[in-house]
Amino acid sequence: MRHQALAFLLLMTLLPAGGQTGGDNTYEFLNLSHSAFASATGGITVSQGRSDLSIPYFNPALLSPSMNNDISLSFSTYFAGINYGYAAYALDTETRGTFAAGMSFISYGSFTEADEEGNITGTFTAAEYAFNIMWSVQIDSSFTAGINIKPVLSHLERYLSAGICADLGASYHNERLLFDAGLVIRNAGFQLKSYTGQRGEPLPFEIIAGATKRLAHAPFSFTLTVRHLEKPELTYDYDPDDDIPAGGFGENVLKHVVFGVEILPADVFWIGAGLNYQRRSEMRIRERPGMAGFSAGFGIRTRAFELSYAHDAFHRAGGSNHLTVTLRPELMFKK
Repeated sequence: MRHQALAFLLLMTLLPAGGQTGGDNTYEFLNLSHSAFASATGGITVSQGRSDLSIPYFNPALLSPSMNNDISLSFSTYFAGINYGYAAYALDTETRGTFAAGMSFISYGSFTEADEEGNITGTFTAAEYAFNIMWSVQIDSSFTAGINIKPVLSHLERYLSAGICADLGASYHNERLLFDAGLVIRNAGFQLKSYTGQRGEPLPFEIIAGATKRLAHAPFSFTLTVRHLEKPELTYDYDPDDDIPAGGFGENVLKHVVFGVEILPADVFWIGAGLNYQRRSEMRIRERPGMAGFSAGFGIRTRAFELSYAHDAFHRAGGSNHLTVTLRPELMFKK
């Protein structure tokens, strides 16, 4: 079964796919970060082999037996009163792999409803949900494969939509080299029911690869994540009539890359920082770019509990805040 799972995963990576970026798909909330650690180190990670149940949201192969009975709770504040969050629980079976179940949501808040003449008729709400059913299995001492099945439900005013998608991931761990790597196919799926009952919209499909290197004699680890492997071209000329070029080969390469660094001054404390170049390139103001695209955070952990916080800088107008709590009930209530 384990070798069949790995063979199936590798086969999926060879299938042709058309790439899409933000704004071209439905259920874009699936790309939001539900981990304070991942947010601090650039917004996404598919290779960080750490005991943090919020991390397998990005790559189910990172779900490990060390997360057995862990509970992860995350909450994030976004722009314009939008909030989103994630909750998950993991269970290891020892012989049949590790399982986890969770749910993510995003609440867009309450809106004023009016008719075509501008008369106020009431209020309405909008929210979206995704359920997560994960499974990971260790192929050998170095390789792990995983899958995450995600039924999706979207409720925008009176319009309902439902879909289903999956993440397929693999991870590699080499303790001797202090090196980790990961590959994941995310959000492969389709709408079961569109908002209007007509043809369904595409989902935010993406192929991501990443690598993490820890230093042997210094408390640092460095992560490089490459996004949208299925779409080589990410540059876009927003105004063809101006004199500002869309960017050359180097600009396009950097838009695929997310950089992250973790500092461990002590076993119970970590500091993280990251740069999402695509976000910085597209959200900064040319005259005053500020910290757009950068992120930072920290965490305090014990054997039974971890509390993490991160801040993403999107624009000079503001950013996003993330809080993640990891609970290990067996250790918290152990006599």
